Amino acid sequence: MLNQPVVTFGLESSLFGLPVALVQEILDPRPVSRLPHAPSHLMGVTDVRGSSVAVIDLRTYLGEPMRPDAADTRIMVLKLDRDGAALLVALRVDRVIEVTSLDDDRLEPLAEAALLNWDQRMVEGIGRRNGTFVTVLRLAGLFDRDVMDAMATGRPRQAASQDAEAAFAGLASA
Repeated sequence: MLNQPVVTFGLESSLFGLPVALVQEILDPRPVSRLPHAPSHLMGVTDVRGSSVAVIDLRTYLGEPMRPDAADTRIMVLKLDRDGAALLVALRVDRVIEVTSLDDDRLEPLAEAALLNWDQRMVEGIGRRNGTFVTVLRLAGLFDRDVMDAMATGRPRQAASQDAEAAFAGLASA
């Protein structure tokens, strides 16, 4: 159950959402200063009202190819609680769609996480908006240190994947 509005945004044809309370502002693309030896999904840092904010390309973070900025590209500045301290971080997305409520305010678990090679801590659940699937991300999980390390190396460490491997091993030995 999700009793709060979400900001919906897109990457290619996929729709995602984040609780609106986590979104500080939405910006047009702006210059980003690269950081040496940073993972490919970490574009660098940009200035947001006098603060340096890390910009993460959500496309590459989720394993999709990077694409150049387009007319609809946006940077979503998010407020993340990291060990009790507020931290601003930005996500580069293909487009921001709307602030809305999901149909029935209902979320279902992402059963396909292991198949997608995603860490389940990144996803709050799957909802629908006007009948279209919306993957609601869990910000704390998306930026969990273990999850970020795993996504950077392309080897997610997740219980779901371990459970799937154990299930397949059990089927093979039966």
